[in-house]
Amino acid sequence: MAAFRDMEEVSQGLVSLLGANRAEAQQRRLLGRHEQVVERLLETQDSAEQRLREVLAMEEEVAQSLLDAKERAHQGGVELQQLKAELRKAGEEDTRLKASLLQLTRELEELKEIEASLERQEREVDEDTTVTIPSAVYVAQLYHRISKIEWDYESEPGMVKGIHHGPSVAQPIHLDSTQLSKKFISDYLWSLVDTDW
Repeated sequence: MAAFRDMEEVSQGLVSLLGANRAEAQQRRLLGRHEQVVERLLETQDSAEQRLREVLAMEEEVAQSLLDAKERAHQGGVELQQLKAELRKAGEEDTRLKASLLQLTRELEELKEIEASLERQEREVDEDTTVTIPSAVYVAQLYHRISKIEWDYESEPGMVKGIHHGPSVAQPIHLDSTQLSKKFISDYLWSLVDTDW
């Protein structure tokens, strides 16, 4: 059902949010998703109310038809049979509309549950963001102070680029991770760090 796919998408969005530290963009997307669910909820509610009005109108029409049939009962058996057939059709339609109304009511409840779940997940994301981002920023600042490396985040994939601000001179870093091992790159970068505190 679409509601469960939506919940799965939101869950996957939360996982990627926590993994990539892009909470703000993910949160906006979740808010957009939440608005879509609320819009669907309102549309379903409007549709359910319209169906209920139709059922009530149909029941009123059937009741009026029955009163008319009693007045015309003396006109003959053929006319009476026609009225019974109409009544049967109206009852079938009423049953169909009630079943449809019941289905819409179930969908409305599911959407309300999804909305509550999304609100709960949004609160959890807000709480996680409050804790995760400041600590990640602190760690990044700590690495920068220790290594004195200014990274080039716009370099091509597979390239490790930046500038090491050593004790006497700034030294560019340009390493190709497709040709060098991770251990070599790590050892090289740590060799740039000044051991004199």
